[in-house]
Amino acid sequence: MMKDNSDYTKDLSVLRSKVSEPVDKLETFPAPKNISIVKFFTDELTSLCPITGQPDFGKLTIEYEPNKLCLESKSLKLYLWTFREEGHFCEALASEIAQKIFNTLKPKWVKVTNQQSKRGGIETTAVGYFEE
Repeated sequence: MMKDNSDYTKDLSVLRSKVSEPVDKLETFPAPKNISIVKFFTDELTSLCPITGQPDFGKLTIEYEPNKLCLESKSLKLYLWTFREEGHFCEALASEIAQKIFNTLKPKWVKVTNQQSKRGGIETTAVGYFEE
């Protein structure tokens, strides 16, 4: 039997809507009891080089220890979409995403690892980390 989550989901406007463009809003829901770490992974992170405008592709791992809130995944996916047409260095992107999640969730800690694909034979990995 499915649990009625209407109290948890009533304020999740992104989750409840059909969205066809990037969204700069991260939505949250109350963290379940006894959850220690949440981890998201995508190998579809795209942005632009801020100097050349060439596309950058990468893998992104987000890990955090919830305090009171968890991150809703559809809003995360649409938030990451905002970077497709923006210029960011790998390091700045890892830091910006970690800061946004930290400010939104107020977790005990958050770690964002951005592993940018090779360009010119060089692969870059940057880690953004914030804790309370």
